Amino acid sequence: MRLGGLEMGGTKMVCAIGDEKGEVLDRYVIETLESEKTLHEIAEYFSDKKIDALGIGSFGPIELNRESDRYGYITSTPKPGWANTDVVGHFRFLNVPIGFDTDVNAACLGEVTVGAGKGFRNVIYGTVGTGIGFGVYLEGNLLHGLMHPETGHMLVNRQKEDKDFSGTCPYHDNCLESFASGPAIRKRWGRKPQELYDKKEVWELEARYLGEAMANCIMCYSPERIILGGGVMHVPGLIELVRQETLKALGGYIQKDEITKKMDEYIVLPELSDDAGIIGAMELGKLEMENELS
Repeated sequence: MRLGGLEMGGTKMVCAIGDEKGEVLDRYVIETLESEKTLHEIAEYFSDKKIDALGIGSFGPIELNRESDRYGYITSTPKPGWANTDVVGHFRFLNVPIGFDTDVNAACLGEVTVGAGKGFRNVIYGTVGTGIGFGVYLEGNLLHGLMHPETGHMLVNRQKEDKDFSGTCPYHDNCLESFASGPAIRKRWGRKPQELYDKKEVWELEARYLGEAMANCIMCYSPERIILGGGVMHVPGLIELVRQETLKALGGYIQKDEITKKMDEYIVLPELSDDAGIIGAMELGKLEMENELS
């Protein structure tokens, strides 16, 4: 089986060819520019690859309701030039099944298929980077509803250090992304996250926000494992701080050994590193093909 995968990010697009085992055979990366030009270049890449299916994991918000005439669209994104873009429609010329979901759901699916989430039926994958997003896999399926989860915009308590901090989200002044994303760290401290590795106070504050978010996810979704990826999570020691702060935020309410005694196995880093999204995208294509054949 020859699968195409497309991971659509705000700064770059990753195109790949792979197989049903999650093996990436070819990869092509381009900068995310204006929508028409970018999608045209991606279409050219896939046009002669003879793929059996294509899977797309996209930044959002996106429309996932198959009954909507806007299914397959990027909708109200603040990304300039990308609002109301028909992504799936752009690739119909390939005449193959096309799977479509959020970038974080794709990454979650990748980790569930061949990574740190393998063997679990309830997994949350979070990416902490330029933005914050969460993919949710419950009872063996990616979670959709009226919309896709926007867990990165959950409201969190403003820490005392941030009483005068305006945050970075244009929609909410006290959501997780506003306080804990890479741009929020840079705005607050005046330097890039990778330039602040030795500043203990930076990561203690970051971990408090992420720990509160993890506690919220545990209460709402009851995951068997939480996987945290993205550029910010590359900071040495941050995952350990997040585990500690998650326990504090839970306040002893949840008494499960997986959390109270095995937290280092409960909140983990990705096994697939930066390949989670593209492998998950290919899996989306495979699942769409299987659905059409059934």
